[in-house]
Amino acid sequence: MQRHPPRRYLWIVTAAALALGASQASAHHSIAATYLEDRMITLEGELAQLIFRHPHSLLHLIVLERDGREVRYAVEWDSADQLEGQGLTKDTLRIGDHVVITGSPARNAKDHRLRMTTLRRPKDNFSYDPMRSDYH
Repeated sequence: MQRHPPRRYLWIVTAAALALGASQASAHHSIAATYLEDRMITLEGELAQLIFRHPHSLLHLIVLERDGREVRYAVEWDSADQLEGQGLTKDTLRIGDHVVITGSPARNAKDHRLRMTTLRRPKDNFSYDPMRSDYH
């Protein structure tokens, strides 16, 4: 005679699997739901942190606002694989680099977030633009 696990264990396993799937799905957000894709702004500041990862790399940029306050922006970038495929590495940018970034702002301006489109480092004219293939 074959023994079957009690139904309550099956329910617990099913609930745990659904909860895990839901948390992973919400972790990868929709760009259109988070950013105003039809708008572009430019930020200029100092690179404070670089997180080279999947599904999106992330830069933290310290920007001096017009009123003199320093504001930390979270700038979402492509995945590490996409960037490496374009010749960029986690060592391309350094903490303290002065950069100029354009991109789509967050739907909620208080979030201080941006989805990067282009990046330029004036000190050596390095530029990133996914529409170009000649990174330098």
